[in-house]
Order: sequence, then C-alpha cells, then structure tokens
Amino acid sequence: MEGNNEKDFTPKVMTVDEVRNRKRKERERRRKERKAEGKRSWATFGLTLVLLLGLAIVIYPSFSNWWNSRVQSRAMASYDEAVSSMSEADYSEYFEAAYAYNEAIAKLGSATSISNPGLIEGYSNILNVSGTGVMGYITIEKIGVELPIYHGTSASVLQIAAGHLEGTSLPVGGESTHAVISAHRGLPSATLFTHLDQMEVGDTFTITILNEVLTYEVDQISIIYPNELETIYIEDGQDYVTLMTCTPYGINTQRLMVRGHRIETEAAKKTIKVTAEAYKIDTILVSVCVAIPMVIILFIIVSLPRKKKYDGHRKP
Repeated sequence: MEGNNEKDFTPKVMTVDEVRNRKRKERERRRKERKAEGKRSWATFGLTLVLLLGLAIVIYPSFSNWWNSRVQSRAMASYDEAVSSMSEADYSEYFEAAYAYNEAIAKLGSATSISNPGLIEGYSNILNVSGTGVMGYITIEKIGVELPIYHGTSASVLQIAAGHLEGTSLPVGGESTHAVISAHRGLPSATLFTHLDQMEVGDTFTITILNEVLTYEVDQISIIYPNELETIYIEDGQDYVTLMTCTPYGINTQRLMVRGHRIETEAAKKTIKVTAEAYKIDTILVSVCVAIPMVIILFIIVSLPRKKKYDGHRKP
C-alpha cells in the first residue's frame, strides 16, 4: 500500500561467507575469554598460595612450640606415673645407684670423666624409671620453663628437651657433686633455654628426681668457650648444678653457664608443679591474632565475584 510506514521484517539471508566469518569471530571471542579467565584463575591461585605460605610461616613456630610442650608434658606425666607406682625400696635402689655413679665420677676427677664419658658403665640405666630415658625434670619458674631431663646431650634430645651432660654428676644432690643440664636456645620449634639469659644471681630453680625436689639458688653466671671446662668441675664439698646453653643468640660460639648451689626446698615446692602447657598459651594467642586477619583476607579474595562473560548480546 502506498504510504505504508510499516517496517519490512523479512529476515535477511546471510551468505555462506558471512556465516563462516561470524562463527570464526565467535570462536575467537570465546578463546580470548577463556584465556582471560585462565589468567585471572592463576592470579587468584598464586595470591592464595602466597597467603597460605605466609600463614604457615607465621603459625609454624608457635604451633611447633605448643606441640613440643605437649610432648614434654606427656614425657613428664609418664615419668610421674612410673614414679608413683614405685615403693620406698625402689626409690632407695635407684638413689643408691645414682650416688654410686657420682662417687665414681668424683674419684675419676671431672677432667677425666667429662673427656671420657663412657668410662663408667650403666649410665643410661641409672634413674631411667620410665624406660624413656627421662631421669627427672627441671623447673625454672622465673622464665616459665619445665622440661624433662634426658640422659645425654645428643642432637635428638636437645631438639625437644634438656639433657644431662654425661661425665658430670647425676642431679641427685650430695656433697662433691656438680651436675650439668644443657638445652638449646633460639629454636623455632621449642623455647627450651631461650630465655636463660634472664636469670640473675639469687634466682632459684628446682630439679625433680623420683620423689625428691631439689632446689638450687643461682650464685654464678658466666660465659665461656666450649673448651673452658673448669667452670663445671666438681668442687670438694659443694653441691652444684649448672644450666648450660649456647650464646650469643644465633651465633652460638660460646656457652652461657648459670650455676646454682643447693638450698633447702620450700614445703610448697615439694608438691606444687609448674604446668609447662600454661607457658605456651601466649604464643598460640599471638599466632591466632595474626592468622585471623590473613584468613579473612584470603576468604574475601576467593569470594570476590568474577566478571560475567560476554554472551554476545548487547542491551538495546
């Protein structure tokens, strides 16, 4: 009809070349979208991995320290359980063996016994009441430490606890004795003797052996080189225990020696024990406080909405 303004809705017929070209463009568009999506996915993955690694690095020392404290507590609990099942006759037998060992050490002389620790046989069996190598435990209230004391100072022992230096007196007290207890400091996995440098003359520490609690008061603090062993020699008539660790912190070329002499044990200390786990709570709290913000950031990144893909249609 002439003058008719209606539009012609007859569909336009596309040529074969136009169809092919349109499909080619569609394939190219999809390829670019997949490539861009892959880049975004790898970027998200990389950032997530970095945050997880950072989180692990932050948490590991405190978690490992907490875990080691649990291991130490179990070792001491096992020791206490074994001791509680013993009779007075058993106590006497173990103490007599330890006293005899110390007498033999004194007769040999410290220079000889320390240089040749295997001269006296049966060392590893003396005071080994639980069969785990633990001869007792040391408590240093000032620096919040309670550690099992193992026979010897091998690397495996010093990584997790305190060790008794073979060739020195066993820590059962008595005249003309000088026991040496050693532990690492500065380990990322355990506190051990890290804060031993905070000890001062007049401070005290206790050693629990079987059913006895021995108290020592610090009277000498010194720094020596590893070959200067005179400071741990037995002195006639004296009852000493020296705590030994490496120094300077992180360099470890010398030894920090904290010596104590025996004093009377207070009645309260004979029954009250320091709980090693209690001193690890603060490190866990620090890790949690650091970890929570990192976890929140990670969650936000992962939860961010992704850009919608272009579906080929535009809004009118």
